Amino acid sequence: MLRALAQAGGGVDACADAALWALPDHDLLASLDAAHVLTQRLATIQLALVRELDGRGLAVAQGASSTAVWLRERLRLSGRSARQLVQLAATIDAAPPTVRAALLDGSLTVEQGKVVAETIADLPVEAGPEAAEKATELLIAWADRFDPTTLSRLGERVLAHVAPDLADEAELAALDRAAERAEARRHVTLSEPKDGQVRLTGNLDTETASLLREAIDPLCAPAGEHDDRSPGQRRADALGEICRLALRTGHLPDNGGDRPQLVVTMSLDALVNELGAGTLDTGVRLTPGAVRRLACDAAVLPAVLNGNSQILDVGRQRRLFTGPLRRALVLRDGGCAFPGCDRPSRWCDGHVRREALIDRVEVRDRHRRPVAAGG
Repeated sequence: MLRALAQAGGGVDACADAALWALPDHDLLASLDAAHVLTQRLATIQLALVRELDGRGLAVAQGASSTAVWLRERLRLSGRSARQLVQLAATIDAAPPTVRAALLDGSLTVEQGKVVAETIADLPVEAGPEAAEKATELLIAWADRFDPTTLSRLGERVLAHVAPDLADEAELAALDRAAERAEARRHVTLSEPKDGQVRLTGNLDTETASLLREAIDPLCAPAGEHDDRSPGQRRADALGEICRLALRTGHLPDNGGDRPQLVVTMSLDALVNELGAGTLDTGVRLTPGAVRRLACDAAVLPAVLNGNSQILDVGRQRRLFTGPLRRALVLRDGGCAFPGCDRPSRWCDGHVRREALIDRVEVRDRHRRPVAAGG
């Protein structure tokens, strides 16, 4: 095998030295196709090698904690890529022989082979080997026309073609398994702030994702002809609006004995003059503009500190916009006071008169949350 791989490497060297600019269009396209097929075939060989050394326990014998860890160091891969390589090798190894044969002759890409192998593995035992063989042949034939994503969707219904009497029952069982996997894998992660941004990642089950879409979709529409936000930016703003609405309802469970709330600390001079940044209780710093917007509809708790930041006196909590004053704003404006905005009053923050013009300009420029201006 080493000699054959060395010969293949010599062919790669020859290709690397070729003058691509001199190739006719037909040869250029044909060379691309050939390089792609060869890449997939070599990847199949690599997967077989990985599976063999994993089966022998060679990595553990050399002192590594797992094959993935060993591959990460030896091949200079990321941990995720190494784990995926080991898992894919096992998946292809467990597939019917025709799948590996199709990979080696270039009929399947590695991604397509993974889809076919996983689809066959998920077939119910009741279908029997004959149905599995027919399904494999059908999926390989479809792979000539469809990409891995489409092929996966077709694979969900392949049983209807090879064993119609089992299709409906198998579909329900597959849905149950998928729901269980989604339930087990659900998570949401917020990274530490960096450069003013926090990365939000996670997985949701289908039901929860549907609820999220229904909640944010009404808020994702462009806010007029001058709204230049991307769809992703509109979704991010909509998610923030949903959180603000939930915090305003007062129906969320207590957190540490208090209603859920943002706690921002800053000096009085900085707040009044809009010159200083504020600090959340998590230590994250906020811009003066962000603090001003939060303070307009927030409870203010005055505190006197000495030079060492020790608390000398804590006053009573008060709000810039009390219940009666907010109700007066609702009666007066009937919703957002920004021209052309039809957001209801429950979505709006109150802003004092001297800041209203500034806030309206910010909304026009950034298309952030709506403003009920007044005072």
